[in-house]
Amino acid sequence: MPEVAITVGGRTFQVACQDGEEHYLHAAAKMLDTEARVLSDQIGRLPEARMLLMAGLMLADKTAGLEDKVREQEDRIAQLVGERDALQNQPAPEPQRVEVPVVPQSVTDTLAEIAARAESLAGEIEEKAGQSRE
Repeated sequence: MPEVAITVGGRTFQVACQDGEEHYLHAAAKMLDTEARVLSDQIGRLPEARMLLMAGLMLADKTAGLEDKVREQEDRIAQLVGERDALQNQPAPEPQRVEVPVVPQSVTDTLAEIAARAESLAGEIEEKAGQSRE
């Protein structure tokens, strides 16, 4: 079991940890050291036990606040998942019937006749225009 030297609040401690966990120990010690430095900046020099206790309590307070936020987010996620599931489980909406007006055949025939007359008149006009140029 390796022993690691950590510094908290300007004091060095020898701490044992499992093989491969040295990085985690250094990270935790850094967090504790940050809180201990805040205390020493605000209060001044404290006895070692009191400094460690207060720094630990400050970290615990931050952790409790983060746990509350995590719980709130987990509740929000559960709510959103429930809403998603409810939407996915809804039956498909009834298809809407769309009625398209049908043009009666007599109107279509009349329009075709008018178009034919218009083309015939256009042809006559082109013929007369062509004769007058000559």
